[in-house]
Amino acid sequence: MRKTLLAAATAAAFLGAFGASPADAKTFKWAFQGDAQSLDPYSLNETFTLGLLGNIYEGLIRRGPELDIQPALAESWEILEPTKWRFHLRKGVKFQNGNDFNADDVLFSAERVAADGSDLKTRLAGVTDIIKVDDYTVDFVTEAPNPILHYEWATWYMMDKEWSEANGAEAPTDVTAGKENFATRNANGTGPFMIQSRETDVKTVMVPYDGWWDAADKQHNLTEVIFTPIGSDATRVAALLSGEIDMMYPVPVQDMKRIEGDANTAVLAGPELRTIFLGMDQERDELLYSNIKGKNPFKDVKVREAFYRAIDVDLIKAKVMRGLSTPSAIMISPFLFEHSGEFTRLKADVEMANKLMEEAGYADGFEVTMDCPNNRYVNDEAICQAVVAMLARIKVKVNLLAQPKAQYFAKILAPKRDTSFYLLGWTPGSFDSWNVMYNIIGTPDADSGRGKFNIGGYSSQEFDDLTDKVLSETDADARNAMIRDAFTILHNERGYIPLHQQGLAWGKRSNIELAQRADNQFMLYFVTVN
Repeated sequence: MRKTLLAAATAAAFLGAFGASPADAKTFKWAFQGDAQSLDPYSLNETFTLGLLGNIYEGLIRRGPELDIQPALAESWEILEPTKWRFHLRKGVKFQNGNDFNADDVLFSAERVAADGSDLKTRLAGVTDIIKVDDYTVDFVTEAPNPILHYEWATWYMMDKEWSEANGAEAPTDVTAGKENFATRNANGTGPFMIQSRETDVKTVMVPYDGWWDAADKQHNLTEVIFTPIGSDATRVAALLSGEIDMMYPVPVQDMKRIEGDANTAVLAGPELRTIFLGMDQERDELLYSNIKGKNPFKDVKVREAFYRAIDVDLIKAKVMRGLSTPSAIMISPFLFEHSGEFTRLKADVEMANKLMEEAGYADGFEVTMDCPNNRYVNDEAICQAVVAMLARIKVKVNLLAQPKAQYFAKILAPKRDTSFYLLGWTPGSFDSWNVMYNIIGTPDADSGRGKFNIGGYSSQEFDDLTDKVLSETDADARNAMIRDAFTILHNERGYIPLHQQGLAWGKRSNIELAQRADNQFMLYFVTVN
């Protein structure tokens, strides 16, 4: 069922990239609202960063335009025992510096992605041992059966052991701590494109890697790719309309008609698998940023529900998102969980919200700071501004701190978690509920990586126990029932405030063909310039 749902979500956005003729290879120029803050593939578990690096680095698997799993650096795999998987590596693959790819690189990459500073530790959650059988065969041993072991490995990119060691890049660099090494500004992958030059936050130039193992079947005709981060919506739109760039995203919803109305440009719109939500610090005994001292209002479920009911997501959809969003009742896209229709959002009700605040002892409201990115999600700052206005109706004064994503993530992510109230978005890399349950909702644990992105510290032992069972359950019906029970616990405790799944909106020139994936990762090897 998963494949069918994902296909439905992406089929409308797939623009025939496979049928294009690579006759006249050309330069391709594109823009996003921000830049990747590091070229180290383990620095930040963020869709844009991973998507950009996915054109340079590769995993043992990859995802197709409809998000189906395809062989990549592993040409095949098999389950030898319920807790042992064997991966057969592709022979003849070379890194962009000419080094051979083999099992030593897999073991090195596994050690590196699990090390302190890595933001992708959960890629190997539940793996207890990794065994080199020979130069092109690797076994993964898990503590319990794991039916989704490899689902997230399209973005667990393989690194060159020799290159990393020779350049002092054995350890991952931590974006949140501001740490760097050679891998921060240099890259050496096995993928279809390689870095020619890079100025962070200014311009990145990539060129095809002629030694790519899949070059014979390449589906792009690009000779040069120029990426420019453009933070201003108006400037980004103007650059597309003038022909200065060939493609950009996201398209501001207010400019979609303008781009569609130009004969030389078009908008690609479709559903994204990302859920936008609000989180609250429920762990500290006193909020870091509030006028309430000696206690934490968010520890009271009545306050959390009052915030939830004060926010009108339908109004946000109509006024802020211009219809390009789908209000959500749970923390995962309905395309990814078949029981999602059984959940209903709490109805927006300001009167009830005020009553709940009074019952909790905050009839006069309180003051709190809200952290928000202003160049990461579709209309992110505008959403936060709407939330500020809506919470004022229950006498909550929200001081909005909106920042570029580099500063925003450095502030709120672990280990700092320097926030009291925040907006975040999440697309599960595995396209499975366990990813959300373990990374976003699970009780934070630095050693295991559980709750790495649970910024507010929500904690439920019952939820954690179900998460562990979901990882190893192989019966689909039983597994889905556990997921439903877990999301019910979270919903009843008002642990988060889900807002919506944002819509995808990419703008392109009419002579460009590409594939729009529902996970919002932009893969250059599906691009053709006609």
